[in-house]
Parts: sequence; C-alpha cells; structure tokens
Amino acid sequence: MLSAQLALIGAALFAGAALYVNAAEQPARLKLDDRALLTQWKPSYKHGAAIQAPLAIVAGLLGVWAWWQSGQWLWLLGAAAIVAPWPYTLFVIMPINSTLLATEPADAGPQSRALIETWGRLHAGRTVFGMSATLLYLWASLS
Repeated sequence: MLSAQLALIGAALFAGAALYVNAAEQPARLKLDDRALLTQWKPSYKHGAAIQAPLAIVAGLLGVWAWWQSGQWLWLLGAAAIVAPWPYTLFVIMPINSTLLATEPADAGPQSRALIETWGRLHAGRTVFGMSATLLYLWASLS
C-alpha cells in the first residue's frame, strides 16, 4: 500500500527532524550567550514548526488511510502517535513558546535561557512521539 509506505516515511522524517533539534541544534544553541540564544531560537522555532506541523498531519492522515485500507489497528495507533505532538505542543509547550516569542533579544537573560532549556526538555517529548509513530508504522508494515 502506497499510503502505508508514505505514512512511514512521513513519520520517520518527523522523528528525524525532532531528533536533530534535540541532539544537535539545542545543544549547540545553548553554548551561545543569552541574547544570541534567544535570537537564534526564534527563527529556528518558526522554521521547525513549518516543517514538523505539516509532516505530522500528512503522516497521520496517511496512517488513517492505511488503517482504513488494511484494517490493521497498528496504523491507527501510529496515526494517533504522530498527531499527538499537536495537543502536546498546544497545551504543554505553547506557553513557553509564547513567552519566548514575546521576549525581545535585548531583554534576554537567565530567565529566557531557563525557558529555552525547559523548552528543549519538553521538545524531547515530540521526538518520542515521532519515534513511536515510526516504530508503530514499521511494525504495521511488517505485519
């Protein structure tokens, strides 16, 4: 099924992007001074959201389509896992995002740094959701 393979690819791309943020980008940006840290985080967040949000939606819809075509419940479970970052982000991470986006770089300091550090730990949850969806889709495709 083409929908199934595309769902797997979409979930893997989402997981890879999320992992990249946690394993490479976040540690590198934390080495910057507070002002540069916030200045770098703002556009990075916006670009990341523009990549990951559509990937989650498309991979989720494709997972539902694969479930509908096959009746294999793992596709539906994977679809739930790949769209779970949406409510997780809206209810758990968004208050931090809003505060950071409203902070001017000139006002950056220990508080904004602490928020970005917390944001990075919370973002790891998005990585877990993406990897879980990828593994569920892989399991479904092998069943």
